[in-house]
Amino acid sequence: MSQPQKPRPVKLIIGLFMKDRGLLKPVAEDLSGQFGPLEVVGPWFDFNFTDYYTPEMGRPLFRRVLAFKNLIGQEDLASIKIATNQIEQRYLKQGKRRVNIDPGYLSPERFVLATGKNYAHRIFIGDWIYADLTLIYTEGGFRPLAWTYPDYKADKMSALLTRIRSKYCADLKQSPQPG
Repeated sequence: MSQPQKPRPVKLIIGLFMKDRGLLKPVAEDLSGQFGPLEVVGPWFDFNFTDYYTPEMGRPLFRRVLAFKNLIGQEDLASIKIATNQIEQRYLKQGKRRVNIDPGYLSPERFVLATGKNYAHRIFIGDWIYADLTLIYTEGGFRPLAWTYPDYKADKMSALLTRIRSKYCADLKQSPQPG
């Protein structure tokens, strides 16, 4: 019989994409106010893998990844997604989003995103939110899955997440084990 164990805390990662790069500062300040200080602000990535967001947000779109210093419980992901949806609402212009905020978490084994959309590979986690297993960490690197979004498959993204993971794993070794 398997014995339930309290999971270790995970690293909160939030991906943003937007047309207006000037929104980064106020949105990051809102997110920091809600979730604590930033530890990593990744570089700008082009986000033009799909036209899905073009009618709402225009083009070109740019992605930025933020990693937060404070660790979270995996069970907090649904409430974090609800909170980031509310922050998105603050930046609406004429009823259209100007920023898309994608919260997720990184553990030693995986990278998971939160979404409000159900699909075969997504697991319901409460509050009308699903967890999307986006990447797995195996054989020394992040590996995409059949459904991984193209921007998360990119080598630059993998390198950034690997760097964040290395720091997070080092921090875990310094912290006490969960009880």
